[in-house]
Amino acid sequence: MSLMTELAESRSGAVDPVRVAVIGTGAIGQDLVSKIHRSSVLDCRLVAGRNPDSAGLRRAANLGYPTTAGGIEAVLAAGSPFDVVFDATSAASHRKHWRLLEPLGTVVVDMTPSNIGQMVVPTVTGIQAGTGRNVNLISCGGQASVPVVHALATNFRVTYFEVVSTVASAVAGRATRMNLDEYVATTGHAVTTFSGVSDVKAILNISPAVPPATFRTAVHARIDGADAAVVRAVLDPVAEQMRTFAPGYEITGCTVIGDRVTVALQVTANSDVLPVYAGNLDIINSAAIMVAEQHAAALHRTRREAAR
Repeated sequence: MSLMTELAESRSGAVDPVRVAVIGTGAIGQDLVSKIHRSSVLDCRLVAGRNPDSAGLRRAANLGYPTTAGGIEAVLAAGSPFDVVFDATSAASHRKHWRLLEPLGTVVVDMTPSNIGQMVVPTVTGIQAGTGRNVNLISCGGQASVPVVHALATNFRVTYFEVVSTVASAVAGRATRMNLDEYVATTGHAVTTFSGVSDVKAILNISPAVPPATFRTAVHARIDGADAAVVRAVLDPVAEQMRTFAPGYEITGCTVIGDRVTVALQVTANSDVLPVYAGNLDIINSAAIMVAEQHAAALHRTRREAAR
């Protein structure tokens, strides 16, 4: 099934809403709640944090959603399991959360670079949640770069990849800063997994620039005999597909010097909550919503067939 078909099915009006919960009330959690609010098939039944005075809990309550400062314990204590739980905490916390949620049959969408679960990059893997029920969205840099490295590795003989992402300090929260090592390891693992290239490097820069820097990623590759026009022809359809769910995704440059290919891209946010420069958060959250909506469509099909 193509990405466009999956999108059309999951966002059709014929899909029954599914119960979802969000753990984490930082910038990622707040944007997730906002995107859930816009979805016709996701029914937010709980937003869980730890700080009762957090801006994320206040905003969710203002939208009319139940909130709690009870964290994962409150999610587990709900009257019935949620269909989908978004974990927007930290890699260390997610490992604990997954052990607790796994027996409940819930699909857990992991927004952290924990490197457990099934890796999903919409334009490469599709948006099916799969059978493992733990969906790993890798990292913001992974979501931005993997479609590019996959396309390059599919069409050329690549011997090296380096992925360098730059995010604004203003949207690099506590969990991001705590998870720098996990971010680098998980992003590098995803690049190798989806390209077949073992010699890779992943780097994350947190920029203190004022005004804040727009989220950017540079993909460096070694490709013998590469031609810039041919490389760009391979990558333009990649960007077009990405814009079906992340409208701010843009390839801004493609240069070839000898065997060194550099692809520059940026993502601007399309969000009710995030500033325009926070494309790093927008791209991973957009992928998360797509996964949850596709799961809703799959549940709808299962229930419809069972009723026949």
